[in-house]
Amino acid sequence: MPRLRVHNFSISLDGYVAGPDQGPDHPLGVGGERLHEWVFATRFGRRMIGRDGGSTGIDDEHLAAGEANIGATIMGRNMFGPVRGEWPDDSWTGWWGPNPPYHHPVFVLTHHPRPALEMDGGTTFRFVDDTSENVLEQAFSAAGGKDVRLGGGAATVRRFLRAGLVDDLHLALVPTLLGTGERLYDDLGDLPGYTVSPARPGDNVTHIHLTKVGD
Repeated sequence: MPRLRVHNFSISLDGYVAGPDQGPDHPLGVGGERLHEWVFATRFGRRMIGRDGGSTGIDDEHLAAGEANIGATIMGRNMFGPVRGEWPDDSWTGWWGPNPPYHHPVFVLTHHPRPALEMDGGTTFRFVDDTSENVLEQAFSAAGGKDVRLGGGAATVRRFLRAGLVDDLHLALVPTLLGTGERLYDDLGDLPGYTVSPARPGDNVTHIHLTKVGD
């Protein structure tokens, strides 16, 4: 049965997944780029940006696993871009250029829907304003029997956790403190039970896996 999965979700020791003041000059918030340095130290991460080299091992394996059997992605509007409120026009097409790395349907959560955006390489951004359950149903349908990946930011992951819809949650614990920004652990309420697998230390981060009980 298809699953909703969170993968390689980088988080600081004090629970932040992005720094403050996100915007065009700081897509991950001020200081937030530190949370993702481990990605580009790996072979998989370097290949994503067209470079050779990089480490193999546990970190690299986890990055690759996060892409396996994914047929659609759900993300928050802040992950798609810095524009807030009503869209002034359709000129913003994401952070990733004309050929985003997804290559499948991507559902962008927003209170201000706009027409679907077809990009090179098979990525189509669909802008939806609906309940978590309905958005996930649409994503599963678009995924064609594969799993759905849940992207950031923190508010988006919290929303689906609170609804009890996340089947697998993989956190990459980065040995740094941000002190402020977007926290994952706030306002989660009464979550369904999760089993926690033994932590796996990689070269640069520690990998923590939570699986919903009964799955």
